[in-house]
Amino acid sequence: MKDAVIKPIHLRRVDAARNMRRFYELALQPTLFGGVSLMRSWGRIGSSGQSMIETFNLAEDATNALTRLMAAKRRRGYQDRMFQVAELET
Repeated sequence: MKDAVIKPIHLRRVDAARNMRRFYELALQPTLFGGVSLMRSWGRIGSSGQSMIETFNLAEDATNALTRLMAAKRRRGYQDRMFQVAELET
């Protein structure tokens, strides 16, 4: 885990026609015992949502899980979060 640093991933899925505004966040965090935790949070934009932590013994397994989840969410229409000027001003 020390060799490769993966920044948290923030994804969004917005469909005004279906009144859908969702977020999905993925992050890797080292544990105290040498493992790596995959931290996920999701929900409607503007809410605190839900979260789940999955712990792996090997960093490679955690990275593979993160990559698999990220690909699945992008197939379902989630896109990288784009910061807009209006969001930064508030």
